[in-house]
Amino acid sequence: MRFCPNLSMLFKDVDFVDRFQRAADAGFAAVEFWWPSGEDLDRVEAAIKEGGLQVALFNFDAGDMPGGDRGLVSDPERRQEFRDNVPVALELARSVGCPRLNALAGLRLDGVDIAEQLELAADNVGWAADQAAEHGIEVMIEAVNTFENGPYLLPTTNAAADFVERVGRDNVKLQYDAYHMQRMEGNLVATLRERIGSITHIQVADSPDRGEPGSGELNYRYIFAALEELPYEGWVGLEYKPTTETTEESLAWLPENKRGGDVRLDDLNL
Repeated sequence: MRFCPNLSMLFKDVDFVDRFQRAADAGFAAVEFWWPSGEDLDRVEAAIKEGGLQVALFNFDAGDMPGGDRGLVSDPERRQEFRDNVPVALELARSVGCPRLNALAGLRLDGVDIAEQLELAADNVGWAADQAAEHGIEVMIEAVNTFENGPYLLPTTNAAADFVERVGRDNVKLQYDAYHMQRMEGNLVATLRERIGSITHIQVADSPDRGEPGSGELNYRYIFAALEELPYEGWVGLEYKPTTETTEESLAWLPENKRGGDVRLDDLNL
């Protein structure tokens, strides 16, 4: 397993561009993040390179996330906004060597038929995937829980998998978030075993409060043992809210001298 912190969730006591160095100082070799809305992309790129970091994944623009947006691809009024972001995001990904971009599907809209939304989303994702394929980049589709995020269009693993099949591009894959799917459906390890052939990025947090692994009800030793056994060779993104005063304290389960490379189950303090 290889772990990478999500810098939109972790090290939040400093400005976004300063989090890259904090991640490097904490021992990580790679990071992930949401679309860096409002940030100077040249500064973001420079911070990544100065930290000597890989970028495992980042999101396409998903709108105003703090304000409740969860993606643009299924909103008829924001179609062009998404398409305008695609070449910008792909250029950043190409510049920093990021192999995967996550396209959040968005929320169900009042007054718009769900079939129309899904058709629009599939068209937009397919269009983006065609551009991404030219750079060897995958587009990820993620199921997201509806308890905290509102009426998300793809709330279960099956819904996300069906959507990936509908898009019909070889470089459109599943992003599996253990926290979201514990909230929505449970049965995490069985789902991972069933779907691992389509999953190329995984994210983790504990449930029910979205803290670090070991802070809640999920048996992360069992989950990580399953990933080791499968085996899963992609990145595991740490997309959680620390229950401790600092991000560094929340990482006690993952020894610092193991954070920059492959990690075995026996290395973990879980």
